[in-house]
Amino acid sequence: MTQNTKTISPLRQRMIEDMMLRKLSPKTQAAYIRAVKNFTRFIHRSPDTASAEDLRQFQLYLVEQGIASGNLNATITGLKFFFETTLERPFAGPTAVLPYLSRHTHRKVLV
Repeated sequence: MTQNTKTISPLRQRMIEDMMLRKLSPKTQAAYIRAVKNFTRFIHRSPDTASAEDLRQFQLYLVEQGIASGNLNATITGLKFFFETTLERPFAGPTAVLPYLSRHTHRKVLV
């Protein structure tokens, strides 16, 4: 093995294959991998052992750090893909956060 070669865990490899099967764009794939990697760092163990409370605490941590709602939604979407598709188990975490729309903006969106 050379210095530039990294080993990939079977779990990450499976997630990559799942994303390829669904023809997700390279940017989406990178964002989903980043979401799972950051979550793994947060819980300090393999993500397949995570509980609903771990997911909730991670979301709270991200919000406390000032993450933008778009980035939070992307992170949640990546984790949802990992749990539902790669692990084939229900996603027991938080759902995406919808930004607040004023009445004026809301009317413009609906019209």
